[in-house]
Amino acid sequence: MSLFPTQPFTVGPFHFTPLSRAGRDGRFTAALSIRRGKGSQTHDHFYGFKPEFARPESALMYAAVQGRYWLINPRAFA
Repeated sequence: MSLFPTQPFTVGPFHFTPLSRAGRDGRFTAALSIRRGKGSQTHDHFYGFKPEFARPESALMYAAVQGRYWLINPRAFA
């Protein structure tokens, strides 16, 4: 069991989706979508991160952890 699930998760009004992207060199980068609202009032913020990882699972875990950090201090991502 992982302490940091890499599946999408919801906390209060926020829905977090960790993502991983394959680069040209076979390494992976992490990204995070933070969505709030419904219908025409939906706001989605997308964050990409610089560290590269050998495995997509590692990139997903990094993105999920960043989502949790965002919950603690959203201004740090501004």
